Amino acid sequence: MHWYNYLITILLSGFIGYGIIWFAIKLLFHPREAVNIFGYKYQGIFPKNKIKIAEMLGHLSTELLPFADIEQRITSADNLEKLKPEIERHIDTFLNKKLRDVFPILSKFIGERTTNQLKEAYMNELETMFPALMNQYMQQLKNDIDLEKIVVEKVTGFSSEKLEGILKKITKKEFQFLKVAGAVFGCLIGIIQVVFNILTP
Repeated sequence: MHWYNYLITILLSGFIGYGIIWFAIKLLFHPREAVNIFGYKYQGIFPKNKIKIAEMLGHLSTELLPFADIEQRITSADNLEKLKPEIERHIDTFLNKKLRDVFPILSKFIGERTTNQLKEAYMNELETMFPALMNQYMQQLKNDIDLEKIVVEKVTGFSSEKLEGILKKITKKEFQFLKVAGAVFGCLIGIIQVVFNILTP
């Protein structure tokens, strides 16, 4: 047996190994719709289990993003501090312009000192009201929004093509590694076969 026959055997084995892994990855996503093969209905693993995947992601979303954490972040004092400059700007506009436009006579009796005192009173009241209002809002939001249900509906609504694209994008490197590993493993089998043929009289 000539050396190039040995080389062809090794390369062919590597190609077969690569092809098997490539085909196995294809079976994860295809066929997208169930097909009847010798009386057995077959469908790609991910399209077939799309609802189960959606339910798992929905359940996982509530664990990764619990409402308690969201509420804590939104009602934190830091958020109020970030909003204060914008709130003060609106209060200034209201007291110094809008209120005077609506009640022009009142503006004659309200000076800058009184306006500043009113603004300070509003800001102090806001610091007390903000956490309570946001807590109440978050409780209402929690009752109105079912995060798990939303995620399940969104993922279930994905087309098989979109789901395949997302999963392939996430696992692109891993799939490529599996294909290369399949080719390498196939080549090793080919080498073993060649060595066996050489050693066998």
